Amino acid sequence: MQTLSMKPDHTARHTLRGMAGVSLAAVLALSGCSGGSDDPASTDSSSTSSPSSSSSAPTSEKPYLPVPDGVELTAQGSDLQVGDHAVVAYEPRQKQVGVLDIQVTRLEKTTFKESFAGWDIDDEKKKTNPYFVRATVKNVGDSDLGGLPVPLYIVDGNNRLVESSTFRSMFKPCPSTPLPDVFKAGDKAAVCLVFLSPDKGDLTAVSFRPTQEFDPITWTGELTSPKAEKPRKNRRKKG
Repeated sequence: MQTLSMKPDHTARHTLRGMAGVSLAAVLALSGCSGGSDDPASTDSSSTSSPSSSSSAPTSEKPYLPVPDGVELTAQGSDLQVGDHAVVAYEPRQKQVGVLDIQVTRLEKTTFKESFAGWDIDDEKKKTNPYFVRATVKNVGDSDLGGLPVPLYIVDGNNRLVESSTFRSMFKPCPSTPLPDVFKAGDKAAVCLVFLSPDKGDLTAVSFRPTQEFDPITWTGELTSPKAEKPRKNRRKKG
């Protein structure tokens, strides 16, 4: 389990943990491996480096999963830019299909010094590069996806998938939380995900890849600095 705790001189104790994990940041290798597993970890790496589409336009092909009438899924292998939408379907649970409209809106490269002030960072975590990925997510299917993780990864410079990290308590710069407890058809949420890329790794793309057979949908774009928090205005009491 990954943990980040506040320094001893702080009263509150905050920790960060990976959702699941190989290495520090739940890295899923994309090296070639045949088999029938649904784990995206064992997929051929060529599918992330050779996307087949250059727009967010939906496909007229038969949907790879059943979706509501009128919903058209974005083609597998689409190579999108930050700001583009993708309509995707996946199976978060057995016999449950989720359908989301995902728009990746911002890619941010940060540092532990800049965004994790007051946290104890051990030597292993200092070997990673922290990134924030901001997106908007809308439920365009029939299933309630409340409490489920946002199904996005980043791809590092070694063509590995890196899973997002979650926090046991509030992390204001980028909460990195699952979807709201209730997230039904038509519900929309703005999300921010934290990724720790091992070995001082890069962020080369954001990827939607629910199974090893799926030709991933990826977003690429310019890395920016984290958004500065807006200062709170002092409110004066009337009378």
